[in-house]
Amino acid sequence: MRAVLDPNVIISALLAPGGTPARVIRAWLDGAFELVASDALLAEFQRATAYPKLRKRIEAAEAQELVELLRREAQMIDDPTDPPSTRSPDPGDDYLIALAAVAQAAIVSGDRHLLGLAEHLPVYSPAEFLMLLAQAP
Repeated sequence: MRAVLDPNVIISALLAPGGTPARVIRAWLDGAFELVASDALLAEFQRATAYPKLRKRIEAAEAQELVELLRREAQMIDDPTDPPSTRSPDPGDDYLIALAAVAQAAIVSGDRHLLGLAEHLPVYSPAEFLMLLAQAP
């Protein structure tokens, strides 16, 4: 199984190391699924972790270490140039939909706009994704 993690899931994993998003990251590191990322996804993560409210809780070095891990261990693919066939109510999420489509991957997100597309796309909350992984042969 392949998955694209919304940067909000990666950030949540850093903020709450014992939480469900952190368990998704651990499942990836344990080989339970293949993580797909792109330059745009990593750039969004870096942009968000530089916001003052997050910078107070996530050290720059910790965020950079995670970016380097993702760049090294995730399957990096080129950012799609075509818009996705299904669009999000939040146009800022469309790159994730396009990335997941090109990679033939599920999206793991806590974003209500993306989760609202679940009848059209393979998109799961972190908890739903962990349950899906537990059911996989």
